[in-house]
Amino acid sequence: MISPRLLGISLGYFMVLLDATILNVALPDITRDLGGDVASQQWAVNAYTVAFGSLLLSSGAIADRYGASRVFRIGLAGFGLVSLLCALSPTMPVLIGLRAVQGATAAALPSSTLALLGLLYTEPGERARAIGLWAAVTGLGFAAGPLLGGVLVGWCGWRAVFLVNVPVAVLGLMMTRNLPRPVTRDRPLDLRAQVVAVGALALLIDTVIEVPRGRALLPGALTVVAVLCLVAVERRSTSPAFSPVVLRVPRLRQALMLGAVVQFQMSGALFVLGLYLLDGRGQSPALAGIAFLPMTAGPLLAPVVGRLATRTGAPPLIVTGLALTVLGNALTAAAVARDAPVVLISLALLLVGAGLPLLLVPLTGQVVGSAPAGTGGTAGGLFNAFRQFGGGMGVAVLGAVVAGSGSRTGTAEALGLSAAVVGAALIVSLRNALAEAGPGHRGFPPVPGRPRLSSVWADGPLSRRTRRSAAPRR
Repeated sequence: MISPRLLGISLGYFMVLLDATILNVALPDITRDLGGDVASQQWAVNAYTVAFGSLLLSSGAIADRYGASRVFRIGLAGFGLVSLLCALSPTMPVLIGLRAVQGATAAALPSSTLALLGLLYTEPGERARAIGLWAAVTGLGFAAGPLLGGVLVGWCGWRAVFLVNVPVAVLGLMMTRNLPRPVTRDRPLDLRAQVVAVGALALLIDTVIEVPRGRALLPGALTVVAVLCLVAVERRSTSPAFSPVVLRVPRLRQALMLGAVVQFQMSGALFVLGLYLLDGRGQSPALAGIAFLPMTAGPLLAPVVGRLATRTGAPPLIVTGLALTVLGNALTAAAVARDAPVVLISLALLLVGAGLPLLLVPLTGQVVGSAPAGTGGTAGGLFNAFRQFGGGMGVAVLGAVVAGSGSRTGTAEALGLSAAVVGAALIVSLRNALAEAGPGHRGFPPVPGRPRLSSVWADGPLSRRTRRSAAPRR
């Protein structure tokens, strides 16, 4: 049974992930009302992603400095208020600007959420179960975004996809009135690095979006300058946004990279598939949302995955999740290329949805459990920053493929590219898991605190050594 505090914390991140995907099926309706082209649609999604992903670099340090509970509640209230303003937007530029502000308020939630989970649940088994329940609620927000968005747009128009956040924010605030107040750290904030990081990510995404239009030279050059400035600022900083204390932990580095890959696939695929179903296949927003319904089944398995993680460890779950995601993307690409019935696309998406909790639950567990003392918010901020960077690049790269090749062919090519990216991550993850297991070991590394099966066999009651010592002497 999920506790009210855990549900309230989960609802905050639920809204963050919901707004990362709920807009996909509303974009044609927004364009008809406010005007704009494909680039405007990409920026309506990515303005949120850029502000959100970039500011996550500082949000972790802010949570560690001012207290995760305080930062969480302020962010939750701000998110609900800005969502209301987004619903009242009169023009596309105003909506894009407010989406950036919405992403800024959203950045306060993920890192403080992970820090609060670490404070509330200190025992590893209890923490794994709590993360499983948290992942079920939050993952449902990401996967159910297109379905809920389609229903709301069909009934009430696109403005309803923002209005739905207001009651959820109020409910979350009511459930989190008695959160623990953690010990804070007087850690300085590097605002210069934060400003440069926002500019670098925005310019990089703009470069990718402008490639099909042949206007990528100037933003590309500015991106190189911004990245070089970010490197110079980080080297001189006494409190870098990319914390070396966190990045030195191998399990955290692995979680950061895989988090970016997972979000690249999820955000990019949902964006191009939404446009394909609405524009290419002429589906209504409600029917397009229903087509994504099988993806919502996967996050419901997150509590089971949380229990499995305590028994098997992270590597086998991560490898299985990546394999299911590759297969699901490949089958979806084949269905789109052949203009197959929408039901076949939905069945292929079922595999993608099943892979989602197998990836996010163990990766989140690695971040929460491997963060050095006092850096829970920083580690959570970096993890979610990398995820949003991957998501923004997914929308930009896969959207650019569609813009350059047309609806059906471009969508199939984009999904094939997504499968290739996740496939590369699968190969690297499998190799790392086997290397971590040690030379001569054919399986995955053991769960910390549990003996290998081979050692149980060698030294346990069935071992030859035990049988010899127990045999009666003649």
